[in-house]
Amino acid sequence: MPHNEAIKKMKNNTQISSSFPGQLALLALASVMAVPAIAQAQSTGAPQSTPPSVQQPSPSASSANTDKEGFWGHMNPFARKKWVKKRLDPINDRLTELDEVNAKNASDIKDVDARAQAGIQHAQSTADAANQTATAAGTQAQTASTTAQGASGHVDQLNTTVNGLDQYHQISDVDVPFRGGSPVLSKDAKGQLDTMATSLAGHQGYIIEIESHSPGAGAVGIQNSQKLAESVERYLVSEHQIPVYRMHFVALGNAPITTPGDDTDKPARIRTSSVHIRLMENSLAAQDSTSPHGVASTTGAEQP
Repeated sequence: MPHNEAIKKMKNNTQISSSFPGQLALLALASVMAVPAIAQAQSTGAPQSTPPSVQQPSPSASSANTDKEGFWGHMNPFARKKWVKKRLDPINDRLTELDEVNAKNASDIKDVDARAQAGIQHAQSTADAANQTATAAGTQAQTASTTAQGASGHVDQLNTTVNGLDQYHQISDVDVPFRGGSPVLSKDAKGQLDTMATSLAGHQGYIIEIESHSPGAGAVGIQNSQKLAESVERYLVSEHQIPVYRMHFVALGNAPITTPGDDTDKPARIRTSSVHIRLMENSLAAQDSTSPHGVASTTGAEQP
């Protein structure tokens, strides 16, 4: 019996000695957990003697406690992943929202800039087209003005030409006498005709008027004066190649000669046979040739 009690006592001692280290570890863990609680109580500054039923926790303290919630829901300086994620998720959401807003603003700015550039290019193209149209219109207007001025000048020139077609003025005149009514030209008469014809060489725009007079009365005087005019005309054509279409004659017989500017009532009577030659010039037709001003006038009736 004593032997059995000794064995039983040894077993109890063995159990006590084996449970002592576990109790010791549990005590150490409790002390570690008590240290943050004591630090929290000191940080709040509340008196330790205040009963728990009297102390009123403030919202800031509860939020601070919540923020400092640790590993097992108690005060612990080591934060859990869920606790960190819970605090970071709102910030990440806000950052994501800001990124989306910035991206949308950048897209809107890019769209507005693209539309502005397109509008500027369209306006510039329209302005360039309008400028080209205005330039072309100005050129056409200038061309039309030049054409109108040319047409006006051409019309004026035509009017001057038409008005000057039948405008002749006398350059000189020559009286060729005939003796005894004979149509034969004397040496002096030929000399006068030669001088006149020589001055007409290469000249244009002139005509020769021939008036023949004879003292015979009636038809006899007209026939005689016609022979005198034909004699002068024949000599100019055959000797000096004066075109026939430039010579015009009229046989006046014994018709009185009326001198321009003579105020006497009675015209001069025809007493001798003669041919009066007047050289007439058209200034328009003769503008490219030399005027035959070298013809001498035996009557002194030369006019400009």
